Amino acid sequence: MITLYTAQRCPYAARARIALAEKAIPYDVVEIDLDDRPEWMYLKNPTGKVPVLEEDEGFLLPESQVILEYLDERFPEPPLLPADPAERALARLLVHRFDKLSDAYYALRRGEERARPWLERQVAEIAVALEARPFLTGRQFGLADVAYVPWFLRMPKLLQFELDGEIAAWVERLCARPAVAAEADVVASL
Repeated sequence: MITLYTAQRCPYAARARIALAEKAIPYDVVEIDLDDRPEWMYLKNPTGKVPVLEEDEGFLLPESQVILEYLDERFPEPPLLPADPAERALARLLVHRFDKLSDAYYALRRGEERARPWLERQVAEIAVALEARPFLTGRQFGLADVAYVPWFLRMPKLLQFELDGEIAAWVERLCARPAVAAEADVVASL
């Protein structure tokens, strides 16, 4: 059985929750209070961060991006990466460049209002990618969508950052999926 150490407010942990739900993988949840992390959490991940995936045999895996790739390899159906090598490479490239968006997002979360134009530019880049295809991963929902959508679900509520155009349409498409809709419900309860 898989155990996921998670925190509802954490978008990185949301990546793992969405992937597990998309693949219909049963798992147990251990909710971590990020304001008061238990000491034993540092035995699971020396940084104390969530998510951490643990399997019965004591296998521990931190870091959301690595967890996503592991889940896709361990449980190949449904796949989170396209069969086409070029689409797979583009999806991985977007995930690799994710920090550009997250750096701007977290600067604005810290109250650095000067980061708003920076975040607007990052969102505009994602919108351009969505003009060429219905999903960040390509023709179908997948890894890059899972990697980005938790932040886009949180932007309107936590940053007063309105989503429109291609981004709003993409989020709406994703929220039609039960795994993403469940995460949207989590965000609504924050």
